Amino acid sequence: MRDHAMIGEGDHVLAGLSGGKDSMVLLQLLAERRRSVPFDFTITAAHIAAEGIGYHIDRGHLEDFCRDLDIPLEYRIITPDLQKDPSKPVCFVCSWHRRKELFAMTREFKCNKLALGHHRMDAVETLLLNMIYHGSISSLPYTLKMFGGRVMLIRPLMDLDEKLLDEYSDLNSLVRIGKSCPHEDRTRRELIARLVAAIGELHKQGPANIFRSMGKIFDEYLPSASKSGHASGPPAGE
Repeated sequence: MRDHAMIGEGDHVLAGLSGGKDSMVLLQLLAERRRSVPFDFTITAAHIAAEGIGYHIDRGHLEDFCRDLDIPLEYRIITPDLQKDPSKPVCFVCSWHRRKELFAMTREFKCNKLALGHHRMDAVETLLLNMIYHGSISSLPYTLKMFGGRVMLIRPLMDLDEKLLDEYSDLNSLVRIGKSCPHEDRTRRELIARLVAAIGELHKQGPANIFRSMGKIFDEYLPSASKSGHASGPPAGE
């Protein structure tokens, strides 16, 4: 958060709280940050419950969690239209509607920051998803200005390994889900997660190296690079 100037004085941060380990750790982290910095900023948590999907979250647990952190919780219920475009996966439709509601809430509550709980593995999976299914090299940035700069999307957990989040969540009993989503194992992202796991078996540091590679790009060694100019040196292993 410091290196990427994610939060400053007077900011109003809307934090997406799905109820999963990542968002629960994120909200605790933001609360801790608020206590430790020498300036004031405001945090509002937002949970978007989607009806008709088949999962159930323990609302009381979320409310108690936010109350203990002295953070107000806005609980919204939406009903995604899953039949409007049957060709799109349920998870895509649900996620799109949730994100749309979060952005609407940033305007409603005059929040200039939207914090999401994406971590390092999410960035690696997104990179591979875009390469395999869309033929592009892109992923999840630490920060991203949206709507003409009205809102900055921030990802404070981006440098963290998912295993650390799992361990911390288990030690603190953060997650309490009444019924898991029946679609969570049917997505492309789940297939990519298995691919990343296989890469980890091939080389323990493989997934972490993929993440680091996004900050170490040798343009002149890519097929789309300009033929003019000179190479500054081959990448390691050339």
